[in-house]
Amino acid sequence: MQNFSQRQITANIVKGSLGNMIEWFDWYIYASFTIYFAPSFFPSTDQTTKLLSAAGVFAVGFLMRPLGSLLMGKFADIHGRRSALTLSVTIMATCSMIIALVPSYQTIGIFAPTILILVRMIQGLSLGGEYGISATYLSEMASPSRRGYYASFQYVTLISGQLAALAIQGILQFFLSEPELRAWGWRIPFVIGALGAVLVLYLRLSMDETQQFESTANQKDKTSRGSLRALMQYPGQVLTVIGLTFGGTIAFYTYTTYMQKYMINTLGLPNRTVTAINFLALFIFMALQPLFGAISDRIGRKPLLYWFGIMGTLLTVPIFVGLKYFSSPLMAFLLMLGGLLIVSGYTSINAIVKAEMFPTEIRALGVGLPYGLTVALFGGTVEYVALWTKSIGHENIFFFYVSFAVLVSLLVYVRMLETSKSSHLEK
Repeated sequence: MQNFSQRQITANIVKGSLGNMIEWFDWYIYASFTIYFAPSFFPSTDQTTKLLSAAGVFAVGFLMRPLGSLLMGKFADIHGRRSALTLSVTIMATCSMIIALVPSYQTIGIFAPTILILVRMIQGLSLGGEYGISATYLSEMASPSRRGYYASFQYVTLISGQLAALAIQGILQFFLSEPELRAWGWRIPFVIGALGAVLVLYLRLSMDETQQFESTANQKDKTSRGSLRALMQYPGQVLTVIGLTFGGTIAFYTYTTYMQKYMINTLGLPNRTVTAINFLALFIFMALQPLFGAISDRIGRKPLLYWFGIMGTLLTVPIFVGLKYFSSPLMAFLLMLGGLLIVSGYTSINAIVKAEMFPTEIRALGVGLPYGLTVALFGGTVEYVALWTKSIGHENIFFFYVSFAVLVSLLVYVRMLETSKSSHLEK
């Protein structure tokens, strides 16, 4: 087992992070381009109905994430983090290319949405594994005094994947007309994602395995590695991950995914204006992650979680109500940025907090599975719940739902231990 220099640590984290970016780019282009490709798969005369159908497929992909967390997490705990990360990006790239090439409903009928659903299910498997493995790899690779800082790059690359999707959307909106985007332009970003994954695959093949995995890889008793039986010996940690994730994932997808539809479908802002607002707000959000992560290395993880829990509970409803009453582009940007500043207390450190709860032999599974289950049930259904409340004429119910979810997580933060002081990464 070798000791890595700071340069090697940085290089490995960059390689792992770039792969994470491509995976999330491939995932987010679906959400970003739903407005354009929904008619190709779900013909309807009503805009909200088409978006609701596409959001349902988005949720189906999320429902596969727990299974992906289980299978890929077990694979990572047995065969290594590097091998699992390489496999996940290969699956995601293949699926993106299939979506880019699948004919529309007008050409092959019901087979079009059927293929889309199947491919999104497979992508859900890949992404479900990616989160836990990536969080584990970054946490294990980081130097002890900077784990919060380095682990925050998981969400830096996650958000950068979404920014890349928005940037591609903005460029295509500039060069292509609305009919061209709806007819064939929406396929371009899926091709870009698939091709970008080829480069990432090469980079991931040159990554080093983490020292913590290698130090336990040759243990004689390997039956407990990545097993559910071993994971169930940590019921408190599993429940903590679920509670910690519940409010965080709902708030995150509310501000980063549904907010775009809300500005267009409810506030009536132009598509190009909304793309610009989302891009600028998310760019600042991305830049905040390492800052929040570094702060957690100094003062601990819980103060940042308290920030998210308290402010998210109190200000979620005012932010969305404010968007309705002050629907100018500037106010929309400022209110969205305010929400993202609050969510940063969760996103910047949630990966390291979860990784610090579990021993090496079940860390990828322990981080990924309870997270995947929670995200599948609550994160992946955010858009669907929001659009459903709008369809029945009571959209404000959704805002209170988000606020309540954050409150539940706040109660978990109060009861949980300070993980930086009881970290399994030090054992």
